[in-house]
Amino acid sequence: MIAIIKNVRSEGPGTIERYLIENKISYTIFESEDGETPSTLENYKGLVVLGGPMGVYEMEEYPALKVISRLIREAINRNLKVLGICLGAQLIAHTLGAEVYKGHGEEIGWHEVELTGEALRDPLMLSLAKHPSVGDIWKKFKVFHWHGDTFDLPLGAIHLARSALYENQAFKYKNNVYALQFHIEVTKELLNEWFEDHPLGKNILKESEKIMAEYSQRAENFYKAFFANLI
Repeated sequence: MIAIIKNVRSEGPGTIERYLIENKISYTIFESEDGETPSTLENYKGLVVLGGPMGVYEMEEYPALKVISRLIREAINRNLKVLGICLGAQLIAHTLGAEVYKGHGEEIGWHEVELTGEALRDPLMLSLAKHPSVGDIWKKFKVFHWHGDTFDLPLGAIHLARSALYENQAFKYKNNVYALQFHIEVTKELLNEWFEDHPLGKNILKESEKIMAEYSQRAENFYKAFFANLI
């Protein structure tokens, strides 16, 4: 069983949920905005924490973030699979003792990340970097971003990716915790909802038409590696 925590209703699990359904991996979605969170992770094998517009430094205003941070710590202590996306990645960084703060600019849309040398030795990141059609490994490839916050690398974490704007785009902790600043889970439907009235929407959705099929397959390959022992 996988626990999936949403921080806002509009940021759903997208291709993660699709993969879990297709591979018959059971999961439960918790709407933290409505006060829903698991009381314990005792009966779970993994935790996925999704994105949201709030900041980790706004925990007093959004007390659910404190609860989620405690759950992340429990998941790490239980040696569960943990995946954090955008705000989820920032919450993992915070839980591991790193600083999370406003960045020097917003990163929105399809932009390249560059994998580190450590990432090129990591099976999960290689599965993401491998081109679905050609089969070769791309050190640089486009991912979808929407964030203005960033974080320092936690002590003991392995740096996996950077972008032109932000050094810390992905890291792993031990062999079971992965934090991705970018949105690996996006679907066409999610992007249409997010950018319905956004001034960048037209151009982003147009570029998405060219990238989405390849990107979704890269994401699926990552999920296959991440959830490997749960199928």
